[in-house]
Amino acid sequence: MNETALIIVDMVKDFTDPDGLVFYPQNREILPRIVQVLEKCREKGKLVIFLQHCNRAGKPDEKAAAMRPNCVEGTSGIEIDPMLKVNPEDYVIRKRRYSGFFGTDLDLVLRENHIKNTVIVGTKTNCCIRATVTDAFYLNYNPIVIRECVATNSETVNEVHLNDIQKYLGTVVDMKTFFEKLDNGEW
Repeated sequence: MNETALIIVDMVKDFTDPDGLVFYPQNREILPRIVQVLEKCREKGKLVIFLQHCNRAGKPDEKAAAMRPNCVEGTSGIEIDPMLKVNPEDYVIRKRRYSGFFGTDLDLVLRENHIKNTVIVGTKTNCCIRATVTDAFYLNYNPIVIRECVATNSETVNEVHLNDIQKYLGTVVDMKTFFEKLDNGEW
């Protein structure tokens, strides 16, 4: 049984495109590596889920109002980066908070597909990655983060959160190890 899902967090144009509202270059750097992981997971028949940050246009949202405007519905900023092809069998789940589990049906989708391992890649390690990993851990999934496939705008902050994830919440691996375990059927 296939028990592993790839969850790609918030690789949308506002974060990945140089013209995006909250762009930073680290997201462009990780995109080609995420594409490699996506292709390998598809080759192995893994479930693919795209989390798509999306703030409602013209509606109250105290959390979104406290931040720089970004990922507003109806704009190209919420579109998944074109380097990442979304297939018909993939899930695209919109979210309004850092965690992909909060206020979404992600947990239901994972349970309906008998998923135990959640491979989490994308942006921002200190916010959306960390929150999604934490909730995956609390919901008894096995969170796996691929080191070269997550980023934030500070390498120091990135490392601090990866270290915490490894110590308390899940597993952090490099791409080589991930591919080996995937090929060996461990994930």
